[in-house]
Amino acid sequence: MTATATSARSDLSELGRSETALRNFLHGLPGVDQVGAEQRAAQLGTRSIKTTAKAEAIDLAIRMVDLTTLEGADTPGKVRALAAKALRPDPADPSCPHVGAVCVYPAMVPYVAEVLRGSDAGSGRPSGGPGHAPAGVGTVHLASVATSFPSGQAPLEIKLADVRAAVEAGADEIDMVINRGAFLAGRYGEVYDEIVATKSACGDAHLKVILETGELATYDNVRRASWLAMLAGGDFIKTSTGKVPVAATLPVTLVMLEAVRDFRAATGRQVGVKPAGGIKNTKDAIKYLVMVNETVGADWLHPDWFRFGASSLLNDLLMQRTKLTTGVYAGPDYFTLD
Repeated sequence: MTATATSARSDLSELGRSETALRNFLHGLPGVDQVGAEQRAAQLGTRSIKTTAKAEAIDLAIRMVDLTTLEGADTPGKVRALAAKALRPDPADPSCPHVGAVCVYPAMVPYVAEVLRGSDAGSGRPSGGPGHAPAGVGTVHLASVATSFPSGQAPLEIKLADVRAAVEAGADEIDMVINRGAFLAGRYGEVYDEIVATKSACGDAHLKVILETGELATYDNVRRASWLAMLAGGDFIKTSTGKVPVAATLPVTLVMLEAVRDFRAATGRQVGVKPAGGIKNTKDAIKYLVMVNETVGADWLHPDWFRFGASSLLNDLLMQRTKLTTGVYAGPDYFTLD
């Protein structure tokens, strides 16, 4: 790393010490050209991916899925079945890759851990590396939402207890949600401090910071929230909880990808991106993969650095995969409904 980059990294690490400095930095970021971002996202969405490239894209997308259930009616039996599907999405085809993670509420973590623990692709994150599993090592991670998901409206001590309980139960990834009220009111220091405290409570678990972009109103706010989450130590930035009407979109994800690209250039640290909510079919998933490749490059085309938060997406990927390998579409009831 050059002396200039080292100096910039040091300066950025000091921002959280001063509310004024943090505010000045975030509001000094370049504004987002709304028309340009939306046109760029639409243009990338027209790229055609076919034959062998499409098959590779489908397998990669499967490996990037955080298979998710976040319903009040979730039961131990349901999440155990989901974990089994995460390990073997298509039991009839052993060549089908496993997903990236299973994502559940903290109370459901122990039941998912029962299924993942002890399997060849079970939960657990090797220590000493910057990411998740080394190349060639299959791992289905266990993610838990926390910090008073989805509202983020609870005292900090309750949020941190939520995180610690999930990690102690077996979660090796935590999906926290920021306090959007504090962010939109301009209390950036408060949001920063909560992310820092949550990261500390995670221990060795990786932290995904949910921005809830549908409530941030502008692309400028998405860029600011992305930088704030990264400056505070987030390992991933995530679009949405999936609990508000507007979830992941291509333009919002483009803004976030540009933020992680610029953050790595400034600090040397790579941060992942997770669009979540509303991504339901293979066509849309491939659009996101094209955007990743064109915006940040191949370094992010790996489950360590890009994930889809989804439930129904996996079945569509499996249906398309079956069509490519057999020439016949599987019926909609061929795969389990999650």
